[in-house]
Amino acid sequence: MWHIVAEAFFHDHYFWRILIIMTAKPPTESQIADEDAALIERYIDAVWVERGLSKHSLEAYSRDLRLTAQYLYGNSKRLLSADHADLVAILARLAMAKRSPRSQARLVSSLRGFYRYCLRESLIPIDPALRLQPPKLGRPLPATLTEAQVDKLLAAPDLSQAVEQRDKAMLELLYASGLRVSELIHLEMPAINLRQGVVRVLGKGGKERLVPLGDQAAYYLQHYYADARVALLKAAKVDQACAVVFPSRRGEVMTRQAFWYRIKLYAQRIDLQVPLSPHGLRHAFATHLLNHGADLRAVQMLLGHSDLSTTQIYTHVAKHRLQELHAAHHPRA
Repeated sequence: MWHIVAEAFFHDHYFWRILIIMTAKPPTESQIADEDAALIERYIDAVWVERGLSKHSLEAYSRDLRLTAQYLYGNSKRLLSADHADLVAILARLAMAKRSPRSQARLVSSLRGFYRYCLRESLIPIDPALRLQPPKLGRPLPATLTEAQVDKLLAAPDLSQAVEQRDKAMLELLYASGLRVSELIHLEMPAINLRQGVVRVLGKGGKERLVPLGDQAAYYLQHYYADARVALLKAAKVDQACAVVFPSRRGEVMTRQAFWYRIKLYAQRIDLQVPLSPHGLRHAFATHLLNHGADLRAVQMLLGHSDLSTTQIYTHVAKHRLQELHAAHHPRA
């Protein structure tokens, strides 16, 4: 935690102001100045227009900025009157609250973007976030499933039930295409072409990509369309022309939380004894492709990563798996 405020000891007037904010009781959500709320909304609109960020990214930025505005409000300050010491103190409060380094780094990113915008719009004379330093993030290897574990998970749904037949199609598509969960639940009917065996995905930043379905996923999708999807929409009293590929029981877009609950249900059913994240099948998709000799650039395109360095983490997972296989089966390992 203290690396965040180390620089404050070189400036006594900074240190005491930081200490006050760090030890103050955090205000409630309602304690935010009207002008700050309006400014945050204006900034989020500008970011959406200029950068085309996803809904989830915009919501995260908004939460970070509202949190900052709350702490400032409790110290009789506003977003436009905050200085470097104020922002360092808020980061220290997050560290004291044991917020993850990734959350702290995202707050730094949110503040940098916001104050760059304010400086550009001539709302402030100096950027108080210019020298903010995010915590160093490690490169944790994503937990992944073996091919045998994936097979068991995909076989867990009961195909005699419409809801589980839908889940089966979702799991097959997720593993076959490596989609993000948010991409999967927002798929609409025109995006999937069973005849050509591809799915058109709208990824982060509004970027489109075409991903192969594979025969297994196409097979279960075709049966799902003809049977379970019709039954689900009928039970929900929703028009069969509904565009959502995988509707909820209410005939609406499923939430990420609801789908994550369904995955955990099947993991418990097969007594899966490994950590499973919402993106577990996406990680397995990438790792298994590399294990079978796929090109890293091809995996990057399939995953929709804009930067190859994001994809390279999977090479470590694949290498670790190959080392395990070598150690287990080579006579001189």
